[in-house]
Amino acid sequence: MRLALYFFLLFLQSNNTWAEYQNLDQLLRDVKQSQSIERKINRAREAQFLAEKKTQQQLLDAAKAQLSKQEKLSIQLKAHLQSNEELLSKLETQLKESSGELGELFGVARQAAGDLNVDLLSSLVSAQYPNRTEKLDSIINSKALPTIEQLESLWFTLQHEMTETGKVVRFKRTIESANGNREEAEVIRIGAFNALAQGKYLRYSPETEMLVTLARQPASKYLDFVIPFSQATSGQMPIAIDPTRGVLLSMLIQTPNTQERIDQGGVIGYIILVLGGLGFTYALIRLIILMLTESKIQKQINNPTASNDNPLGRILSATEQSSTQDIETLELVLDEAITREVPALEKGLSLIKLLAAVAPLLGLLGTVTGMIATFQSISLFGTGDPKLMASGISQALVTTMLGLSVAMPLLFIHNLLASRSRTLVQILDEQSAGIMSRRAGK
Repeated sequence: MRLALYFFLLFLQSNNTWAEYQNLDQLLRDVKQSQSIERKINRAREAQFLAEKKTQQQLLDAAKAQLSKQEKLSIQLKAHLQSNEELLSKLETQLKESSGELGELFGVARQAAGDLNVDLLSSLVSAQYPNRTEKLDSIINSKALPTIEQLESLWFTLQHEMTETGKVVRFKRTIESANGNREEAEVIRIGAFNALAQGKYLRYSPETEMLVTLARQPASKYLDFVIPFSQATSGQMPIAIDPTRGVLLSMLIQTPNTQERIDQGGVIGYIILVLGGLGFTYALIRLIILMLTESKIQKQINNPTASNDNPLGRILSATEQSSTQDIETLELVLDEAITREVPALEKGLSLIKLLAAVAPLLGLLGTVTGMIATFQSISLFGTGDPKLMASGISQALVTTMLGLSVAMPLLFIHNLLASRSRTLVQILDEQSAGIMSRRAGK
């Protein structure tokens, strides 16, 4: 088989054909030569393999030795780790025992830092000294015991806040107006209670860390102190302060004014006000007319000449135009003349009385509609948020208030007008009786 393979190789590699060989002896010599070459190659390969085998064995022995060394080192490290863990456990136990009081101190310091942090976020002093809570955050967020520097920082910040609370200082700061415009102005800070600028009260916004002008200022009796106080350079000056550090001023912003109260009454509230305004205007006109009429009647009493610009004068004219001397006929003439004048004197009294009666009824209607809206809010959203019910309750109460506020003055005015009209009618009756007595005497 091997011989056939050599023949095949020789056949491929040779450029000569079988015809070029002289005899079989030459072929045999070539085959032997090829075998000799192959044996040399095989011996070289075997020698190389044996050399590499020795090298691989040496590497294997070295790896085994290194593995054994590392295993011994691992055992030593495990033993050292176990001993360190036992020592660490003992040290932690000793640390807990010896730091028991320090742990309570840390709790107190952390609580104090948290409370102070909340106060500083809303303090007016932070408007002048921003970023004062950074050092406190390191105490609050840390799980380790506070350091001496952190405790000193906590003490300094607390002392600084206490000190600034008792000072009245001036400083430049950018303030934001109620409409959103920002400008730099001189700010007067009264401790941690109030801040003033441009004759107005300010509030501190923790979200933007800016001073903002109050959208609604206090009453004028308090606001009048601001400008003289701002202009003073020495001495003592009166000023109104908020001892709650802005709580009262913030409530002032949320408190609705008169216009907002009226708006809460809704359509019914405006109807009550319109009817009340018409009633008051008409009642005032009637009161002026009655007063002028009474003045003219008084003048007519003192004037023997009849005038047609007043009821008494017209009655006198009617008697003068009557030529009858019969007392009964004259009485009928006077009754007719007085009857014509009485409606003009009592004009509008029924309308004013009607408006006085309708106003509380409209207020009751607003109360009912407001309570209906309140119960609808309760059925939809429950009672968890009182603000959802506030609108309906406000409408119910405001309309009732408006109705009563309109009805009571109208009742008083109606009574005043009725009294004056009765007085004038009585004067006419008295003068008519006098006329009849004088005619009877003649």
